[in-house]
Amino acid sequence: MFEVTDNGLGIKEDQKEKIFGMFKRAHDHVEGTGVGLYLAKRMIENAGGKIEVESEVGKGSVFRVYIRI
Repeated sequence: MFEVTDNGLGIKEDQKEKIFGMFKRAHDHVEGTGVGLYLAKRMIENAGGKIEVESEVGKGSVFRVYIRI
């Protein structure tokens, strides 16, 4: 398992699963295409792992990636 932490805008609880969809974004006022987390999740799951997110609006997010060795 490894973690990636940021101190960004954070993600609302009801949008946490949405951010992993293709062309889906949590925030429209910042740049992005909405494919990065979708691709990351697909690659991780195809390798037998999983990705989770914890987030607090205004404080940031923690992404946890679990991979099989």
